[in-house]
Amino acid sequence: MRNEVVWKVGGQQGEGIDSTGQIFALALARKGYFISSNKHFASRIKGGYTHYQIRVSTEPTYYHGDYTDVLLALDQETVDNNLEVMNEGSIILRDGKEESLETDGKITTLILPLTEIAESIGGKIVRNMVALGVSAALFGLSEDLFDSLIEDKFKKKGEEIVNMNKNAVHAGFDKAKEYLNAGKLAAIQLEKPELEVPRNLMIGNEAVGFGALAAGCRFLSAYPITPASEVMEWLKKELPRVGGIVVQAEDEIAGITMAIGAAYSGVRAMTSTSGPGFSLKTEALGLAGISETPIVIMNTQRGGPGTGLPTKYEQADVNTMVNAGHGEMPRIVLAPSTVEEAFYMTAQAFNYAEQYQCPVIIAMDLYLSLFYQTVNKLDFSKITINRGKLLTDEEAAKNEERYFLRYEITEDGISGRTIPGQKGGVHTANSNEHNQTGHIDEDPINRTNMMKKRLGKLAFLNDPGFDAIGNKETDVLLVGFGSTYGVIQEAKKSLEKRGINVTHVHVKRLTPFDLSLKDYVLGAKTVIVIENNYTGQLKRLMQMELNTGKELKSITKYDGNPFTLREVMEQIDNMLAEEVR
Repeated sequence: MRNEVVWKVGGQQGEGIDSTGQIFALALARKGYFISSNKHFASRIKGGYTHYQIRVSTEPTYYHGDYTDVLLALDQETVDNNLEVMNEGSIILRDGKEESLETDGKITTLILPLTEIAESIGGKIVRNMVALGVSAALFGLSEDLFDSLIEDKFKKKGEEIVNMNKNAVHAGFDKAKEYLNAGKLAAIQLEKPELEVPRNLMIGNEAVGFGALAAGCRFLSAYPITPASEVMEWLKKELPRVGGIVVQAEDEIAGITMAIGAAYSGVRAMTSTSGPGFSLKTEALGLAGISETPIVIMNTQRGGPGTGLPTKYEQADVNTMVNAGHGEMPRIVLAPSTVEEAFYMTAQAFNYAEQYQCPVIIAMDLYLSLFYQTVNKLDFSKITINRGKLLTDEEAAKNEERYFLRYEITEDGISGRTIPGQKGGVHTANSNEHNQTGHIDEDPINRTNMMKKRLGKLAFLNDPGFDAIGNKETDVLLVGFGSTYGVIQEAKKSLEKRGINVTHVHVKRLTPFDLSLKDYVLGAKTVIVIENNYTGQLKRLMQMELNTGKELKSITKYDGNPFTLREVMEQIDNMLAEEVR
């Protein structure tokens, strides 16, 4: 019996690889297993190699695994691309004209006429579902488990399509059972989870949308862009149910300026985008900063620059999110590390935006945004609404001045805020430098006071900016942010098995940076920062903010793919070996 299995399906885009992976992941999550997934796909709608990988475990997991145990190969390219990552004792299911079962001592290959079976049911298009049925039998799952999942997935396409896919799964299931019952093929002996209860399965973009909804967001304006579009698609269905609105803007600039307008009117508002779109939004980001308008922006990182790698993974927007825009302005940049955390952190982003009256950026990445993870039952009691210094009608009406001091200089740098239509709340709002009533004022003393007000208020944000797993005094300190959480946790466990004292710090707020991280850096013999970009942007940020003078080692990757544990461990081992020499 084993406590985890890595399953993968591969073929050409347009052959239903996504549907196969999603349905199989949902089926296993319903049985109580923990899921972490990864998808390789090209920047095109149809054609080009793609695969969907799922790590199935009896324990929580946030990393998709290095090696494959079961491979469904719909073409020879899938076999060729994955031979090097097949585990000892693994199984390859291949499509072929003649049935056969062969083994080389390491890999068992079962060749089945998937195309022929599919065509006898309704067409080649459902051979992926035939392969899914084979997987169901191998894992000892009931074929009926997939019926409701298929109905949910394909009901919009009509009853005929639903039945065709169901029949395809049943046919694959029956074919695999022939081999299993005859003892020619061994079933996957996966331990049962401790609790056989259905688990929620979500991608990060859905979690961001859900977190925004729970936080009281009622307006989203955005322009479609990979890999952020699912936030808009999810909220487009859900916001109208609670009186909210989603606007597909004509471009990225309109997306953020509409959201700023909505936020100024008192609505909790956000916009979602990826790297190229974030670049277009930066001038309006400054508008939100200088006008102290609370707005939430989700930026999910992908490979750049330019159009770059729209469907590939990277964490190279750190510098942009922390510094984008001309001049200096307050902002908060939050970095979730798991899909579940994306839900809670998005909800918190709206509180921060209104408490500190500034833009809050949620730093997602393609891995978190698009790949499924199991999520614990969401605890809505953890979601609180804090609207900061938003004045009630009664409070605003107490203003006897002609103009309301919207930008009043206060001890904490945060002024009372009114919305249009409130009696006593009249003030000027613009993107020029202004005085306390909002009127344009270029006087040097006023400028100095307003800069101190805006940029000083985040000094009052004292919430922890990172999670630490381990002690301050340690042999090795591993540092990362975003979706590297899972692979760094795996690396920590591997090193600890060798008797090495390891601490894992995961940065959750890129700015304002939590300076207490300095204690962990100074307490470690070796500090290694692990991130998916070329220049080591997180490491540079740490060096600038912490100023310890201590060497920070760097492990980087920028080929469009997430780290494998093998890659991380090889580099850590080399670094530790050099120190011994």
